[in-house]
Amino acid sequence: MAGGGMAALGVKKERAAEYKGRMTWAVAMACLVAAVGGSIFGYDIGISGGVTSMDPFLEKFFPVVFRRKNSGHQNNYCKYDNQGLSAFTSSLYLAGLVSSLFASSVTRNYGRRASIVCGGISFLIGAILNVAAVNLAMLILGRIMLGVGIGFGNQGVPLYLSEMAPAHLRGALNMMFQLATTLGIFTANMINYGTQNINPWGWRLSLGLAAAPALLMTVGGLMLPETPNSLIERGRSEEGRRVLERIRGTADVDAEFMDMTEASELANTIENPFRNILERRNRPQLVMAVCMPAFQILTGINSILFYAPVLFQTMGFGADASLYSSVITGAVLCLSTLISIGTVDRLGRRKLLISGGIQMIVCQVIVAVILGVKFGTDKQLSRSYSIAVVLVICLFVMAFGWSWGPLGWTVPSEIFPLETRSAGQSITVAVNLFFTFVIAQAFLSLLCALKFGIFLFFAGWITVMTVFVYIFLPETKGVPIEEMVLLWRKHWFWKKVMPDMPLEDGWGAGDGGRADDKNHS
Repeated sequence: MAGGGMAALGVKKERAAEYKGRMTWAVAMACLVAAVGGSIFGYDIGISGGVTSMDPFLEKFFPVVFRRKNSGHQNNYCKYDNQGLSAFTSSLYLAGLVSSLFASSVTRNYGRRASIVCGGISFLIGAILNVAAVNLAMLILGRIMLGVGIGFGNQGVPLYLSEMAPAHLRGALNMMFQLATTLGIFTANMINYGTQNINPWGWRLSLGLAAAPALLMTVGGLMLPETPNSLIERGRSEEGRRVLERIRGTADVDAEFMDMTEASELANTIENPFRNILERRNRPQLVMAVCMPAFQILTGINSILFYAPVLFQTMGFGADASLYSSVITGAVLCLSTLISIGTVDRLGRRKLLISGGIQMIVCQVIVAVILGVKFGTDKQLSRSYSIAVVLVICLFVMAFGWSWGPLGWTVPSEIFPLETRSAGQSITVAVNLFFTFVIAQAFLSLLCALKFGIFLFFAGWITVMTVFVYIFLPETKGVPIEEMVLLWRKHWFWKKVMPDMPLEDGWGAGDGGRADDKNHS
């Protein structure tokens, strides 16, 4: 348990205006290498759907699905409904969920770099097992190792990016993770498009090329500097200050270093971060750590990205056309992430999340209407309506790419105090992977059962999450990561949930920090 009084607050006052520094090459290169972890996550999302639509792969590992796919008498919505095929995709995320809980202690006790390196090595092993797979057991084991890599990578990389970035550029730099994810998806789609006609081993090439970003992540992780926050937390304050001076490009880092030191003093009094995160004063961050990643998956984006070729083939596209369409959606996702990087630190998180949510709702409803009226269980979409569906799905993907895609990771990674940061990120990753597993495992069955209604199902969830952001999420733009705890006491709802602060440094007990509201309105 933390000590009483002001010690329980970590950072005692706001020093953001005193922060010095600029964007340096050290930060740029560190973030670029670290963000490669996102490309691994994205590559797997993109590669899975393409591989599971390839006939040689299905014939070898899932002959029942292969026969059903090539049967002219099967319900269009149910051709790929197979729990074994779903398990090929979803087993990775279940393994990632479990490993992310262990990754928390590695990240806290050994540093952010250690988690990144562990993730790269695990993913490299998984890629080797997959490319050499001779039976389903070996294939699934490879997927499990990929999952372990994703659990560690998704734990370490967003934290690393948040802690290395200057406060005024944190949103854009943190989105390097999402940009790398989208680049990984686009690259996977392009590779699938190129390997689909390489018989019978094209699928092995698609799966095996995952080793390239895994190797880059491992080597890059070994060369990265550790974050100042982690060094200070582990008692290496002098080294932490030297790194801070180097990445900020100035020796005048007293204010930021003081914030990190105060946060570290509290962090080191916490024996059990997971127990501490359940306390009332951490309730807002805990809610966001659960809701933001859950909502990100419940947009339905992963269903489209996992099963894009399968989904387009279900709608009547040929094999070439379906993979080509998935390449287009991957490119749109990648480009739209650049929009978010360029606007997130000017427009803020809330505006992007709300506007993106509204556009996604409209797109999901339009697709549902087109499929409901013009597409049935035994007929194909006309060319004009097929083009319309692809265009609307691209608009949906675009909205996700500038809103919930990057911000679903950015917001949780920047809101936790140091004492619970690794535990909070672990919860975020675990929730994300749990819902990814559930949707990946259930999507093909839901598609068979709900048909076009699957798009209305996701539209309903997007409505819920858009309202949630409007009501409960304060704007975190430009707030230093070590002072984020003070932000919640100014929010109309969360200040009622959190316990009173002692009277010190201008913060009156029970006033929720209103004495300083005029400085942050």
